Amino acid sequence: MTLLGKATERESSWLSERAGIPAAPKARAGGLRNVAVAVIPMAAVLITFLFWYSTWFGRPLPDREMARYIADASVPHRTQHALAQVAAQIARGDPSARRWYPQVIRLAGGKEPQLRLMAAWVMGQDNTSQEFHKALLALMADPEQMVRGNAALALVRFGDASGEDQLKLLLRPYALLAPQAGSLTFRLKERDPVRSGSIVARIRDGDAQPVEVRSPLAGQLGRCVAADGSRVAAGAEIAVIEPGQEQVWEALRALYLVGRPEDLEDVDRYSSGVGGMPERVRQQAAITAEAIRKRQGQ
Repeated sequence: MTLLGKATERESSWLSERAGIPAAPKARAGGLRNVAVAVIPMAAVLITFLFWYSTWFGRPLPDREMARYIADASVPHRTQHALAQVAAQIARGDPSARRWYPQVIRLAGGKEPQLRLMAAWVMGQDNTSQEFHKALLALMADPEQMVRGNAALALVRFGDASGEDQLKLLLRPYALLAPQAGSLTFRLKERDPVRSGSIVARIRDGDAQPVEVRSPLAGQLGRCVAADGSRVAAGAEIAVIEPGQEQVWEALRALYLVGRPEDLEDVDRYSSGVGGMPERVRQQAAITAEAIRKRQGQ
């Protein structure tokens, strides 16, 4: 910079001060920029951590949070967190878990399918509770197939085979239906992995807000029945979800105990080997089929 430039800067600064306008703090601005560069990534990490911390089911909940989350189901993932903690308490033999039993039974009769499904799993952890046994039997009439399946799995732990006909359905592909009529847009592609509660598609009818179509089970999007962008009717089949290995594994273990000859066709399909399934599933299917045939012979 020339001397003239420097003089002009000094004059400009003097004039600004006379006018009551502070000179631009250049060094400070540079410092602020450096602080911003450091703070923004830290804030992003902090936000990510707080989101993970608030949604991680392994985080122990104090009693006050437990009571609030299990009573108020308006935020489902919080209620699921509380249910997971109840299940963990039962599993380690903590007698204080029983104080939450009335709320678990209440959620089993609630409006949210994912919470009814999880409540069925929790009730299966204590096969000495007659209240749980009674609530699980009521869930066998649930309108959602996956809730009935989870209740059937839990009933086996009570030595109750009354849900046996639902167990083999857990081995079959699940038909995903359109909850309303409208224009269909898929969010996933065929063979994409699917988690329980994942949004598979959306359906929009006119200018109304689109309705999300979620998968009730974990697995894989096996086949899109309806074309992306097409108009579908309410109740129409839009996709097929292939069950995940954990669901198949649990169903095969339950059928080992209560399976009948009518279940062999579904079991034998897995004992022959199904693509994407690990060897342990094939082995469990073979053992289950053997146990069913043995009972048939007896």
